[in-house]
Amino acid sequence: MVRDGVVVPVPIDSAGRTGPTRRQAAGPEWRRSSKGHYVPAYVDPDTPAQRVVEAAVLLPEHGAVTGWAGLHWARARWFDGLAPDGRTALPVPLALGRNRVVRSRPGVLLSEEWLEPAEVIGLDGLPVTEHARSVCFEIRRARSPEQAVIIADMAAFSDLVSIAEIRRHAERYLSGRPHASRITRTLDLADENAWSPREVAMRISWSSAHPRPLCNVPIFAPDGSHLLTPDLFDPDHGVLGEYDGLVHVEDGRRVRDLEREELVRDLGLELVTMVAADNADRRAFLCRIDAAYRRAAGRRRTGAWTLDQPAWWVDTSTVARRRALSTVQRATWLTRQAARP
Repeated sequence: MVRDGVVVPVPIDSAGRTGPTRRQAAGPEWRRSSKGHYVPAYVDPDTPAQRVVEAAVLLPEHGAVTGWAGLHWARARWFDGLAPDGRTALPVPLALGRNRVVRSRPGVLLSEEWLEPAEVIGLDGLPVTEHARSVCFEIRRARSPEQAVIIADMAAFSDLVSIAEIRRHAERYLSGRPHASRITRTLDLADENAWSPREVAMRISWSSAHPRPLCNVPIFAPDGSHLLTPDLFDPDHGVLGEYDGLVHVEDGRRVRDLEREELVRDLGLELVTMVAADNADRRAFLCRIDAAYRRAAGRRRTGAWTLDQPAWWVDTSTVARRRALSTVQRATWLTRQAARP
């Protein structure tokens, strides 16, 4: 297994070469990660990648890491093994197929669903389920429809899997299985151009009362210059939305946000903002959306803008388009996505 920053658990070695001796394992310099396996005591057991490898040593032949853990191992940014509250550690899901030889233990979630060999890939020495399977696993277990859409969107954000690929996997392998219909409903609401979980939550709330907005669509001046790329935009009604989290205030971006608000007014558009406090109770945000639509309906649009992309612009709105970018293009055109808090 090759991955910087993780230490693979090892069994006891009577010679002390590939692992601790029995006496060493009982001492303060080693920590038991699971029955019969040990890591040096200095290894942090709480990092997502370390949690994954410590669980993975339990896998039987043909088993694989799945769910959030498989996506995290594939370097998906938004899958850190924490519940939506940002504090509670989720168990590491292991796909065993029909070969249950692993006992349940704290910190591990065992899945005995049928696992086809074609659904398992090797990644840096670790067997993981293919990305679409990992996403479907999490969607089917999501605690809410909104959380399910966040899972699909954030997997697409990392370009690991497209919405079409998730759909094909579900149709091929999951037809008739428990909660499989949830995948179809989720994908109907998913978008490949969402840049953060909070944007997705804002879009779901928005769509509950008003037309579904576009995600991160660039707005241009008639001369082809780029004006802004709002988190959400309903071009038919002239309403756009931004998520204003704590990072916006803490890192000095608030000044730029104010300048954007002035630009929006100059364009004859209406801006509605979702703040961190809205996450616990969306009612105030929904009232602000309603008010923005009312103002937009009574406002004459005097600003000049277009969604037509000029020749120099590179569209990165889909997984397929982002996968087609060169390394240089990715560094140039995906900077804002990477920086999104």
